Amino acid sequence: MAASAAATEAPAPAAVPNPSTAPDAPSPSATGATPATATATATGEAAEGTETGETAGSAATAAAGAPTEATPAPTAPSVPRPAAAPTSLSPSRAGDFMQCPLLYRFRVIDRLPEKPSEAATRGTLVHAVLERLFDAPAGERTAPRARALVPGQWDRLRESRPELAELFADDPDGQRLARWLGEAERLVERWFTLEDPTRLEPAERELFVEAELESGPRLRGIIDRVDVAPTGEVRIVDYKTGKAPRPEYAEGALFQMKFYALVVWRLKGVVPRRLQLVYLGSGEVRTYDPVLADLERVERRLRALWDAICEATESGEWRPRPTKLCGWCDHQAHCPEFGGTPPPYPLPVRARESGGVPQGRMGAD
Repeated sequence: MAASAAATEAPAPAAVPNPSTAPDAPSPSATGATPATATATATGEAAEGTETGETAGSAATAAAGAPTEATPAPTAPSVPRPAAAPTSLSPSRAGDFMQCPLLYRFRVIDRLPEKPSEAATRGTLVHAVLERLFDAPAGERTAPRARALVPGQWDRLRESRPELAELFADDPDGQRLARWLGEAERLVERWFTLEDPTRLEPAERELFVEAELESGPRLRGIIDRVDVAPTGEVRIVDYKTGKAPRPEYAEGALFQMKFYALVVWRLKGVVPRRLQLVYLGSGEVRTYDPVLADLERVERRLRALWDAICEATESGEWRPRPTKLCGWCDHQAHCPEFGGTPPPYPLPVRARESGGVPQGRMGAD
């Protein structure tokens, strides 16, 4: 089944109550979240924090000012963690390995620092605003109110992540920052042309989910929004601040959503009714209605991918895979493709056996 695109919120079929029109707000327990298996978090120890640090979702929660005992003080210095073999897999890190195994190593094993980018930080800011907007009563969720949240959420984000100050260090008059904030405001406003927040009562926002596969990895992720219909149908929603990709490049984002759907299915035995991607950059909504066979295929592919990651971790062989994306990589100084040398491998290695899983390949379905 191909993903569909729509200019407005895609309604569920008539036989399935549309979560966006539910008359009453579902309780958070409607998704089956429990403190042990699915909790919101504002620290880098969330979906990918044990491997790579703060994610956009967890940073958005921090920027929204969500209270949590695990939230560190904004001024607390970061303490480097010792290298360790990966124990979990998130959509982002799975994508890293498929894109370039050496990139995965730099981020997960070596934990090399990366400079913050304006685009990624703007995405984090927009996520924070859209999450915080739902704190207001339905009738007060307006575009002007959302725009007004942007400056305050930017202040909170900078407090929680002091390294973001370097983004505009060379902007003494603040003109570039003002343009950047204006772009974030426009993205927030565009969301109101795609969904009506006065008719939405999310069951969960920035939801951390985790499930462990048998003889496989622990899957972790942060879901932007979960809607639950009164009859129990689940819709998983993800905000994207970029433009919708061309159909031939749409599989990456859909893979992320199927990953989330797999975790929800493994946690609660429920296949989400709908996966919804909201592209604020181009003003499009794309939806996909998964079936059980979709999630079973994703699980098989993730097992094969995890086997390849474990093999590389034990052998210490992380091969680069040059692509057009290399131009945006922060680690060219350490990459052999650019004449660099990776840092000494920090984990014990063993001789690699023949017949291993090709790096970055997910194997046959």
